[in-house]
Amino acid sequence: MKITAIESLQWAEYPRLMVVRVHTDSGIVGLGETVDKIPGAKGALHGTIAPLVLGQDALDIEGLWRFVMDNIMYHGYAGAETRALSALEVALWDIMGKYYGAPLYHLLGGKTREVVPTYNTCIGFGAVQDYAAWHQDAGELARSLLADGIKAMKIWPFDSFSERSFGQYISQPDVEQGLIPVRQIREAVGQQMEIGIECHFRWNRASIERIARALEPYNILFMEDVIPAVHPDEIKAVAARTSIPVIGSELLMTRWQLRDWLVKGVSQIVMTDPVWNGGIAETRKIANMAEAFGVPIVLHNVAGPICHAVCMHLGAHLPNLFYVESVRAFYKTYFPVMSDFAPVVNDGHLSVPDGSGLGVTLRPEMLERDDLTLERSDGAGLAKGRRAMGDHWAVEEIR
Repeated sequence: MKITAIESLQWAEYPRLMVVRVHTDSGIVGLGETVDKIPGAKGALHGTIAPLVLGQDALDIEGLWRFVMDNIMYHGYAGAETRALSALEVALWDIMGKYYGAPLYHLLGGKTREVVPTYNTCIGFGAVQDYAAWHQDAGELARSLLADGIKAMKIWPFDSFSERSFGQYISQPDVEQGLIPVRQIREAVGQQMEIGIECHFRWNRASIERIARALEPYNILFMEDVIPAVHPDEIKAVAARTSIPVIGSELLMTRWQLRDWLVKGVSQIVMTDPVWNGGIAETRKIANMAEAFGVPIVLHNVAGPICHAVCMHLGAHLPNLFYVESVRAFYKTYFPVMSDFAPVVNDGHLSVPDGSGLGVTLRPEMLERDDLTLERSDGAGLAKGRRAMGDHWAVEEIR
């Protein structure tokens, strides 16, 4: 089953998303997705990756992934190229599931759990303005989330204070100001709601340790990305000096970047994103590696319905899952507009989609919208067969 065309789809209403459709000569079309910094990922998809995979067997996911990685490794892989490869790889798994009539979790080896624990990242979109809500009254937002079956939420109340000093210093009054939404949640719903604190790698160690000390009395579920991931020793020092578990890092791509993190014992929990890190198989390899170190994993998930479905299948499969991130403001607003997939949380958990492959179908009307930008690569491709390493300059037909 040969790959005949690769399409990228982007809608002006959802500028952070790029949906990828991979077409085959059997008529099966697979869906993939990536999120953020789309111009670079789109350029990598059509300019670098598509010429390598057009005409190749769509079912050879591991071989194609290795073939592309060998080529992009020459010039630094961990950016736009890996995000684009992730979207393509997800679409290939969707094709495989449709070809065999099996859901993704069966292709991976089945489930270890029936439902997937989730926390809500409090972003706003459309009619669901969770970001504004936690700035106005985080306690009231917590009540709303509990009414929707959500039992864990993530906010980032200290970020704005980093701007003045570039994260080098936070005053005690600013710390107290940042604690306000945390206190509101505890006063409103007590311990019924788990609270995660996103730090967006904005701080040095002196500042984040001051924040952590102030948060410790509130029984915080985790602190995420406390320091930029390029400083693993500093992050490890923070993790050792606070009772709050530290998570890191969505910024690390592929098993090779996570490997050193795990060997060093940087954080109690690791996080990775299947539409950034290399894809579905790479996520499983990262999770398996983390399991060998006794470390649980969080799946970063702030994209669209395709990534969400991927995270549900992986979440059901991976034995060392801690949580899957999800965004109520997305799945309650634009997911059902784009697709036939409308997730519902029940008792803090999400269900795995039914159907072959990912179990997500793009609505036909999405292809007719005026705000759609569609780019297509097709033809025979440039690669004559596949190669694994070797003399890069000796193969003229491969860029």
